[in-house]
Amino acid sequence: MVPPVQVSQLNKLGRYSALFLGMAYRAKRYNYLKPRAEEERRLAAEEKKQMSRSASSGSWRKPKRIPY
Repeated sequence: MVPPVQVSQLNKLGRYSALFLGMAYRAKRYNYLKPRAEEERRLAAEEKKQMSRSASSGSWRKPKRIPY
């Protein structure tokens, strides 16, 4: 078996810095996308209700979508 290699402190710092920055970016991106996804789910639920109401009444029209 090969003995472990000594990794320089600079390489360790770079790896952990990249890990931390990736986690920070992901948290920021998640907080940015979460309200949009909630709004999209809400609109989908409204469209589903509207489609079921209009299907029961016999007339159908295309639901409105909010563009991003």
